Amino acid sequence: MDQVKIKRALLSVSDKTGIVELGQALAAQGVELVSTGGTAKTLREAGLSVRDISDLTGFPEMMDGRVKTLHPIVHGGLLAVRDNAEHVASMEEHGIGAIDLVVVNLYPFAQTVARGAERDEIIENIDIGGPSMVRSAAKNHDSVAILTDPADYALVEGGSTTLADRRRFAAKAYAATAAYDAAIASWFAFADQGESLPSTLAFALTKGAELRYGENPHQSAALYLPQTGARGIAQAEQLQGKALSYNNYNDADAALELVSEFRDGPPTVVIVKHANPCGVATGETLLEAYQAALACDSVSAFGGIIAVNRPLDRATAEAMAGIFTEVVAAPAADEDARAVFAAKKNLRLLITGELPDPARPGLMLKSIAGGMLVQSRDNGRVTRDQLKVVTQRAPTEQELTDALFAWTVAKHVKSNAIVYAKGGSTAGIGAGQMNRLESARIAAWKAKDAAQKAGWAEPRTIGSAVASDAFFPFADGLLAAVEAGATAVIQPGGSIRDDEVIAAADEAGLAMVFTGMRHFRH
Repeated sequence: MDQVKIKRALLSVSDKTGIVELGQALAAQGVELVSTGGTAKTLREAGLSVRDISDLTGFPEMMDGRVKTLHPIVHGGLLAVRDNAEHVASMEEHGIGAIDLVVVNLYPFAQTVARGAERDEIIENIDIGGPSMVRSAAKNHDSVAILTDPADYALVEGGSTTLADRRRFAAKAYAATAAYDAAIASWFAFADQGESLPSTLAFALTKGAELRYGENPHQSAALYLPQTGARGIAQAEQLQGKALSYNNYNDADAALELVSEFRDGPPTVVIVKHANPCGVATGETLLEAYQAALACDSVSAFGGIIAVNRPLDRATAEAMAGIFTEVVAAPAADEDARAVFAAKKNLRLLITGELPDPARPGLMLKSIAGGMLVQSRDNGRVTRDQLKVVTQRAPTEQELTDALFAWTVAKHVKSNAIVYAKGGSTAGIGAGQMNRLESARIAAWKAKDAAQKAGWAEPRTIGSAVASDAFFPFADGLLAAVEAGATAVIQPGGSIRDDEVIAAADEAGLAMVFTGMRHFRH
């Protein structure tokens, strides 16, 4: 049947938003209201006549409210097929009345976890009766409407429902219970049992925005958000500019992840193009850092994405507005900076608030044909004390500082990655090549090109430190760095030809340190 008149409604919600208004609208249509505990109290306080669930079932709510709706009177009234003679006979025999509308939202499990509650309280916030009613009502959507979202309340205030609406409510309801169970399963696996890669990976995402298209116009795309209180580019506040595209989100995420490595450091600017950094620099001020980052590769920076680790000021905003930029992401921006960007209608300004913790745990997922690859986040970091000097000459303090800076950037460059750095700024970046030698050559060429454009006497690779995201399999990549003018090298080590590479470094007078950790990024 298409149109179903609502004669009896069962209301049991944790989130009371809009429930009084809904109850008033239904009561005005002559609908009998049945309710539980706190919901019934809220409705009565608003002057509504409400029948307790215990009156309906003939059993009191018991066991601290754990048992109240798990009863044949309730589920029979939800599951009975109205045009099935046997079902109707059973209802009459056992005194089961039909329930035409169920309004339920579930115990706040995720919110309880998020505020750091103790285990016992978390367990008590696992809803049992609510999901059972939701699933029963949704299964029998030919006759019963199930509402799990206050945004849908207005659709039933007229006192009847259509089959099209009931089907849509059912789909939404099953998604809600699936997400709820996924949150519980994830908490048990990761927080309670301490698993890193559980036998079943359950997670649920909610669509935050539908995007115009994916990487290319023929691909569809959307932004989905986790249930947890995660903070990142997906939660940033967009102050201006047209809607973000799939590629904008991807590049802005890459920029934010890298600049977050410096969240406790000096003013830092990251410029990203096609998910690779093309310029990264620190400075005494954000403006100085931006100018140094831009100088690394001013050509690639055109149409790029910028992320900073400090609130934006007018001077930096004016400099950034000097070339076409797709997105600027910052923890905050003062009124002067916002006014500068306001004149750039197509530029998107994102305010991120506190930057993500680069050392946070988490999982990374990649779809492959027939399955999903899952790995822990690359949150590995090395300190000065963990570095192993393998050459005859040890690096100077400045070389060591430059080496660690280059190493941090290289972690966020697509493999094979080579990064030259000097004085707190990248000098040349070689990304995504099929062999490490070519990455070293490309990075050196970019440094020469940058020097010519800036009118410098020599490229910044002269006297620089060079980082390699994985070991040098042969000495040729290292010798290319020597030709570029590097004086110090940081790399993971671990090649069967390490001795050959170390000997080449010694012969060239280089200082080289091993990290014992690699940072492939495919």
